[in-house]
Amino acid sequence: MCASLRCPRLSAVALVLAVPLVATRASAQIDSTRADSLRRPTGLGTVVVTAQRRAESAQRTGVALSALTGTQLAERGVVSPFDLQRVVPSLEIEPAFGGGQPQYRLRGIGFNDYASNNSSTVGVYQDQVALPFPVQTQGLLFDVARVEVLRGPQGTLYGRNSTGGAINVVSQSPVNRREGSLQVGGGSFGAFDAEAMGNLPITSTVLARLAVATQQGGGWQRNRLTRESLGDRDQRALRAQVAWTPTLASRVKLIGSVEQDRGDAQGLLLFRDLATRGGAGATIPADVSSRNTGWALRPAFANILGVDASRKPGRDNRAGGLTVEASHTRRAFAVPSVTAWQTFRRREIGDWDASASAESDEAFYDDIRVFSQELRIASRDSARFEWLGGVYAAREALDARFYSDFADVPGLGAAARTQYGQRASVAALFGQVGLPLSAVWRLVGGVRMEYEHRQLDGLTTGFIAPAVTFVPPTNRSLLTRLPSAKLAFEYRPSSRTLAWVGVNRGIKSGGFTAYNTTNVAQLAAFAPERVDALEVGAKLQPTRSLRVNAATYLYDYRDQQVLSTVYDNVSRGPIGRIANAKRSRVLGMETEVVWEPARGVEIAPFAAVTGGTFREFFTTDAQASVAAGREVQRDFSGKRLPIPRVSLGGAATITRVLRSQLWRAQLSASYRDTQQASRVIFSPQYDLPSYTLVNATLTWQRASSPFTVELWARNLTGRQYDITRNFFLNAQVAAAGAPRTVGVRIRVSDTSR
Repeated sequence: MCASLRCPRLSAVALVLAVPLVATRASAQIDSTRADSLRRPTGLGTVVVTAQRRAESAQRTGVALSALTGTQLAERGVVSPFDLQRVVPSLEIEPAFGGGQPQYRLRGIGFNDYASNNSSTVGVYQDQVALPFPVQTQGLLFDVARVEVLRGPQGTLYGRNSTGGAINVVSQSPVNRREGSLQVGGGSFGAFDAEAMGNLPITSTVLARLAVATQQGGGWQRNRLTRESLGDRDQRALRAQVAWTPTLASRVKLIGSVEQDRGDAQGLLLFRDLATRGGAGATIPADVSSRNTGWALRPAFANILGVDASRKPGRDNRAGGLTVEASHTRRAFAVPSVTAWQTFRRREIGDWDASASAESDEAFYDDIRVFSQELRIASRDSARFEWLGGVYAAREALDARFYSDFADVPGLGAAARTQYGQRASVAALFGQVGLPLSAVWRLVGGVRMEYEHRQLDGLTTGFIAPAVTFVPPTNRSLLTRLPSAKLAFEYRPSSRTLAWVGVNRGIKSGGFTAYNTTNVAQLAAFAPERVDALEVGAKLQPTRSLRVNAATYLYDYRDQQVLSTVYDNVSRGPIGRIANAKRSRVLGMETEVVWEPARGVEIAPFAAVTGGTFREFFTTDAQASVAAGREVQRDFSGKRLPIPRVSLGGAATITRVLRSQLWRAQLSASYRDTQQASRVIFSPQYDLPSYTLVNATLTWQRASSPFTVELWARNLTGRQYDITRNFFLNAQVAAAGAPRTVGVRIRVSDTSR
């Protein structure tokens, strides 16, 4: 018998018990929002966002953004932030070596790093709280009100700065009525998921909400030798909220969350033959099927890690958070405050050589603690002259150990360990104003000043047995103190037209490369990067049934943070080091359209075109260094940035009510152009070929029933594709995309007024 916290069946029972009895008072409506839309004249609804830290229509917000509701996310198969790239233009997210460290890129602005210690170019926020370490951002999306993706540099409205953009995840808040919901689903490869929610008014001034979710199974990979499966999910999460309104002018909300991920890691495949032990061992042919992978732990290495040698690549990660939101409103202004404590424990084992050979088996042991405080004062929503000011402070602590098994690599033949601590203190002042110049023109200006001090403590790296130290405990520090700003002119001739032109500067702090190394030069801090962005955009709704949003942009990139290399004399090959490209340029455009040609029919395509080049960049040429057996420097000015030039996508939806039954069919697709690998490190064989993915959803609900049944298919055409290609020492590996999967989901909901 399995313990209740680890057994999928008992987890489902716990989900059912976590909410009020759902069927006690079934709603007699067919998903009222959808049904009402069929009865009234064709017209697009209003999407309310808080992208500018106030509630307003997305179409009246002078920012290039995409906003998707919780229902839209579910219908398009978005269950984690990683899936957002399939439904949002200009966004790419890659898992480093198939692991839990995501790499975000928006409009070509990204940062490649498989270590845990550096921040992302794209800020990710959960209920107004910044998640400063990318490894924190891959939790479950559940009980979500909406997700907002802001494109372009951010900073004058947010506590943390970013050069690429921001992703805001907004949870459903407690409401003043009793309601509950439960959904359970299953799919290919033994996948199982469940989610439940209960909302309860405790008193006239105190509201509570509890949401829980789990995802299990679904492992579609297999060991090429033993046929053992890999990739089963084992995630569960809980979020509890209590909202207290002591007076009409004051509100306090407490949000507590816990999450655990004990699932398998994604295995890598070999896209080139692997000659193990430097050619002295067996040669493993390149994988033909995208489902194939390989792994093994050497018993001695497993003993170092304190795990069983039969363990699969996987995770044992735990996250916890506590947030206190408080706000007080006066006649002319409001004062919101957000205080947050976060913890994250990462225990992750990966096999980066995709084989039983001990050429690059990896393990991360990280402990993260973050405290942050943001305090703002802002004009009321009804004010014609809008203004906002704020202060932000945070303290971040990371204690990290990174293990690598190189026992079968000639010249190494041992396990290595890198360990270090990192501390960061952040303080910022920021503000923005919106000043009407006339009946149709508006000036928007903002500024932000950030102070960030990072300290790398005691980084040391070397072999474990035999004990050899390559880098003794070393300290480094870095101070980032740079301003960012925004200036834009908005043109609002009518409620259905908004156009803007503006310049915006974004800053991303510098940091440290924290990999295994024998070269102390690798530990030199890399500088902050700066993006000066010129953007012209428009949001148009020429008719009640057509909406067109578009933007074009030109980025001047200074000191871009790029994954380069230094030459390692022990392994006789390149090892990663983050360097600064003096100047780069990015140019692109994007558009999103929503069109309702007939009642109950919606077509929503999007398109993006992005390109960029290094203007001034001199660094190590990894391929030439390997060929020469020494470090070779090269001028990469004029070379393309590793950005897919074209991305297309969208969804077509038909909703019909037939004989008191609601039918909803949706077909969605996304296309990703060929992505050229960075020529700083890679040759053309690492380029990612283009691919198209197609998803489908069919939903049914009866008028007198609270039950909804949903059939879904992901990657409907069964396309084989790679989402990353890389190498680690001798292995040339890729992380494959998931094959075709199908499933069913049943949802029951109740609302008691």
